[in-house]
Amino acid sequence: MPLHLSVAISRSAEQSLNAQIRTSICEEIEGGILQPGTRLPSSRQLAADLGVSRSVVVEAYGQLVAEGFLEAARGAGTRVVRHLPREPVVPCLLDSSDVPVARWDLRVSGQGAPAFPHKEWLTAYQRVLRSPGAVPDGYPPLAGVPELRSELSRHLGRLRGVRATPSQVMVTAGFAQGLSLLCADLVASGQRELAVEEPGHPGQRHFVAENGLRPVPVPVDAEGIDVEALAATSARAVLVTPAHQFPVGYTLSASRREALARWARDVDGLVIEDDYDGALWYDRAARPLALQRLAPDHVVYAGTASKVLGAGLRLGWLAGPEQLLHRLLRLRGRQDLGTDAFTQAAFAEFLGSGLFDRHLRRLTETCAARRSALDEAVRRHLPGAAVLGSAAGVHAYVRLPPHTDETAVVGGALRRSVLVRGGGGYRALPRPGDAGLVVGFAHLPKSGVTEAVREVGAALSGR
Repeated sequence: MPLHLSVAISRSAEQSLNAQIRTSICEEIEGGILQPGTRLPSSRQLAADLGVSRSVVVEAYGQLVAEGFLEAARGAGTRVVRHLPREPVVPCLLDSSDVPVARWDLRVSGQGAPAFPHKEWLTAYQRVLRSPGAVPDGYPPLAGVPELRSELSRHLGRLRGVRATPSQVMVTAGFAQGLSLLCADLVASGQRELAVEEPGHPGQRHFVAENGLRPVPVPVDAEGIDVEALAATSARAVLVTPAHQFPVGYTLSASRREALARWARDVDGLVIEDDYDGALWYDRAARPLALQRLAPDHVVYAGTASKVLGAGLRLGWLAGPEQLLHRLLRLRGRQDLGTDAFTQAAFAEFLGSGLFDRHLRRLTETCAARRSALDEAVRRHLPGAAVLGSAAGVHAYVRLPPHTDETAVVGGALRRSVLVRGGGGYRALPRPGDAGLVVGFAHLPKSGVTEAVREVGAALSGR
């Protein structure tokens, strides 16, 4: 049926066509213009009307189905959900925590460590409170309390091979604050672009744009970011996840690491190394060291406690050149008065006492068992699919069989009470025929991982 739908898009806009279509439809639904039950044009028809690739519309429809705005049924087309509440089920941003009710949530965002080490953390906190002078009076130093900066310097050198003295470490309120400060410094230096991995974190692309820089997508393959493609851009700064690329999971190869460090030196540029889950590596012998050690004058290493302890702690850190950190501290002084000193002191005790290492070993064993459960479940219930990337972290990328309709799988999984994100939502540029799922598994028990993947398999087979 040749239905019509008014969707405003602009090829000169910073947003991708996919995002523009999603945003336009979201706004029409939220504004009450597209009523519950309204049937939309087919993806083929809307693509023809807009003059875009069909895959762009397919991915947009698929995300809106997963986010609870649309429903799709074979033979019945795509419609606005019939029981849409007054408030939107899920905002168009991919990382919203407000989601449809589902038994199994395989999203990555918002999911941290499987279990917070309550006993060990309480022990560290009590030791600090019982030690006179352990927590400084007044406001904490903007760079972080000295004890934590010293412990982080030792810890990062021992575990990740980072080259940084305590004076080259800065404590932040999570990675988000660190990235915001780095973006502000780049803008102040006259830069207008920040290269990002493609595919990559859609929330980060949006965050970078909101902070005044144009995100420039650079493709990623099995060896990590394509440094030759990066060099072909005009960007002089890049945000990368070299240890465990998000979302595909590849590790930057040795040759690419050398090439990236060489690029940074040649253009006098900056590499932001986001090591968001670098400590969680199941094969310890294969764990890569930090990229920062290859070019400490041009790489700022960024870490966080979100995946190994909990996002609610809002603890992150940067390790980089002192001159850069001094500029970041001046910028930070206009925003806040430092990170909670009590939490910093407790974390310093947690690191220095060995409690963190003990927790990390237990956490690694738990996550490794759940990753094995995912691998086995994919083999049994998703024939033709494959889990890509290194065995690390709290998520994995599942590549679906060729010619799979990713949209149908995501929508079918939701109808089976499984919330999972399609790989298309992590791309700034459409890539027809490359279907996949980004699966967060570490927060679920092994039985839950298996059952959720079984339901996804049913959606894949159309049962």
